[in-house]
Amino acid sequence: MASRSRSYTQLLGLLSFNIIILLSVTTTMAVRVGVILHKPSAPTLPIFREAPAFRNGDQCGSNEADHIHIAMTLDTNYLRGTMAAVLSLLQHSTCPENLSFHFLSLPHFENDLFSSIKSTFPYLNFKIYQFDPNLVRSKISKSIRQALDQPLNYARIYLADIIPTSVDRIIYLDSDLVVVDDIEKLWHVEMEGKVVAAPEYCHANFTHYFTKAFWSDPVLVKVLEGKRPCYFNTGVMVVDVHKWRKGMYTQKVEEWMTVQKQKRIYHLGSLPPFLLIFAGDIKAVNHRWNQHGLGGDNFEGKCRTLHPGPISLLHWSGKGKPWLRLDSRKPCIVDHLWAPYDLYRSSRHSLEE
Repeated sequence: MASRSRSYTQLLGLLSFNIIILLSVTTTMAVRVGVILHKPSAPTLPIFREAPAFRNGDQCGSNEADHIHIAMTLDTNYLRGTMAAVLSLLQHSTCPENLSFHFLSLPHFENDLFSSIKSTFPYLNFKIYQFDPNLVRSKISKSIRQALDQPLNYARIYLADIIPTSVDRIIYLDSDLVVVDDIEKLWHVEMEGKVVAAPEYCHANFTHYFTKAFWSDPVLVKVLEGKRPCYFNTGVMVVDVHKWRKGMYTQKVEEWMTVQKQKRIYHLGSLPPFLLIFAGDIKAVNHRWNQHGLGGDNFEGKCRTLHPGPISLLHWSGKGKPWLRLDSRKPCIVDHLWAPYDLYRSSRHSLEE
């Protein structure tokens, strides 16, 4: 009996030891899994076809002064649009090898985005910069469309602080556009001492851009007194980066964003602060350089037709994006103007190849 009792005791001890080991291993696995789950995961990026090589014409210079600097954001959701925009810029440029791209992206994804761009445009002169979303996360107020509330939508405000100090001028472009003219024409615009150059529309009704809280505040409303009611779209801008830095315009935009947080003076994302600072005081360029609004309104994204006149740049600002409408087989007529620049390698393209 004593021997049998010792056997039971030994068995129970062995079982207890195994249970402890099992619990320890399970706990360790749970901790490891927890770490993995909380680690930012790389997005599944679309696959793109390799673009052809674009070479300079004989008249192109090769010095640093001959470079044209272009800034864009790299958003995983808009990458297909960015690729089309880059292709359009290269295809219509007389000196494509002189285009220097400065891409702003969120942390954690730059390696995947770099690989995607490099495989699509092997000869492209570009650099990716990390944009810290914490710079604006606490300053962003909810707008009329969720896409406008993303931190990367505000990266253009910090552009002058991120790119190299050697860059004195830059063209900022949104990702939902294509250029159908030589971008060098826009690059050489005479700024006439202004900080920003862009197509300008001087019959704007500013009551649509600002709330009753703004118009009823006697101090705030003085900001627009004596200014021409001129609207411009911040998706296409030539920026004198030197003057922007010297004038501390990043801080000025941030100040208006702080007022917005306190009093809710506008509804439309990052545009209104630019209007409060620059409206009526930019260098106006020809409207052909921003045929905007092709994405429709910010609520439904209904189809729109082209404005009359010559066109150098087509811009799908608004809710409707051409790649989404084409994929849904419900494209607008203008979306077919974007399609030739689409490098997306779908399963259909793979089968055709």
